[in-house]
Amino acid sequence: MPSATPSPADGRRPSPTGTHPGAAALLGWLTDPDAPRLCVVTGAPGSGKTALLGWLAAHETRARRGRRRTDRILVPLAGQSALGVAWTLANRLGVVARTPADLGHALATSEARRTGRTVLLLTDLHAAAEPDAVAELLAGLAEAGRIRLVVETRTGTRPPRAARTTVVDLDGEGSPEPARPVQPLPDLSDPVAVCAGDPLHVTTGYTTASADDHGGLRDAWLRAGQALCAADGPAGRALVLLTALGDGADPRLRPALTERAEAAPWRVRWARHRGDVSPPWPGPVAVLGATAGGPSADLVLVGDRTGTVRLLREADASGEGRLAHRVGGRITALAPTADGTVLLLDERGRLHTVRGTAPRPPYLERLTEAVSTTLSRHPGTALAAIAGSVVVGDRLGSVHAFGVNGLHQAASHSGRVTAVTAVESETPFVCSGGADGTVRPWTPGRAPVPEPLAERPAPVVALHAAPAPGGPLVAAAWADGRVELIPAEGGRRLAFRPGPAVRAVAVTATGALLVGTDESLICLEPSGK
Repeated sequence: MPSATPSPADGRRPSPTGTHPGAAALLGWLTDPDAPRLCVVTGAPGSGKTALLGWLAAHETRARRGRRRTDRILVPLAGQSALGVAWTLANRLGVVARTPADLGHALATSEARRTGRTVLLLTDLHAAAEPDAVAELLAGLAEAGRIRLVVETRTGTRPPRAARTTVVDLDGEGSPEPARPVQPLPDLSDPVAVCAGDPLHVTTGYTTASADDHGGLRDAWLRAGQALCAADGPAGRALVLLTALGDGADPRLRPALTERAEAAPWRVRWARHRGDVSPPWPGPVAVLGATAGGPSADLVLVGDRTGTVRLLREADASGEGRLAHRVGGRITALAPTADGTVLLLDERGRLHTVRGTAPRPPYLERLTEAVSTTLSRHPGTALAAIAGSVVVGDRLGSVHAFGVNGLHQAASHSGRVTAVTAVESETPFVCSGGADGTVRPWTPGRAPVPEPLAERPAPVVALHAAPAPGGPLVAAAWADGRVELIPAEGGRRLAFRPGPAVRAVAVTATGALLVGTDESLICLEPSGK
């Protein structure tokens, strides 16, 4: 275990310059590309450990030529549970993790764009609510290899253990530290108190000090906790909690949360979760689609990971049967058309057609067959359809609009296209999302618009658009768990995070937003505020 041990600190906090031995040791570790990914800063109380990490967070180092800059994230651990730390880090790193065990996997598989190397500066491990569990979480992150960590802990506390570790030991006697104020827990059964409290403190209460379900509040909090930790203020947290309540929750909770969420930009129409029975939960959501019109205009198509596609009523999520199809394996996209036909894209990137009851015009049959033949040779990654056109994205970042009048293409993204959507209008509106985090509008036959409609440092995972009086409304979801409802022709954008990873989104004919996850399906509408 490499060790960098400065001379005694004689009880004084380090100077905010690089002359302090501890500062020099940390800078040496930070700038050494071959150094261990974990650095533990330890010492007696009052030896200046926390101040040293604060100095490093503020200290600017010039990146070497050809190297990306280092992004430093300071995260206090005092009072936090392992779950709260996981949610805090997931929010800061742009991924979604339901449990501490999920965080390492999420970071290892994330396609999130990073502007440089990331260093986590984690203070006060010894003061965490679950220091051993937090140490285990941090050790796992160090071994994952995507980030570097500096962890501050007091002498005598179990540090994170990794295969290779640098230790900076501020080994002076130190000086007494002032006692930390103990923050009292709010009443964990009171929705108003819970929404007004510090969300990380509430998380600690539900994970370490709570033995009952508190009328359903605890289950809702643990279902949506990452979003609750990121939500703005009591109204935002009340909205998220309202969307996460199961059907067995204390009936007094919904009115209280609804009143507390009055200032939020959304209203909850309904939400269905794993375990709900009235009406039953429709199952995990992999893809969503809104029917294109006619007598079934109020139906929503919900596909799961096994390939089953269910039909639900938009009004209340009640079931209306299943789509009759024979696609084996997972469906990655679906596209309802105006004549009742539904196009499906399977996990191999190939097209399947489920015909409706109305006869299809021969030209649409020929078009669909031509697209199917093309995708059998060049698999697609995304799918949409409007009258007379089928729109497909590919792994190289291009969007292809196959129409009765020919083929139009646009090189819209850097990296694969992850989602496409289209809206029928005088000038057809196509929108695509990519692994590069951008959402880009396009009119087939014209050059792509240079500026993206939206952009985030995380891949787009789902996209859907629908016509509206002021122009198309676009729902976009990113891999960091954020969903936005975007007026394509300008106007107020609304954002929402459900907590779990978002798998699919849809805008209904009434302007409602559907958000699907592995364990929930949520229907929201803008509040008008």
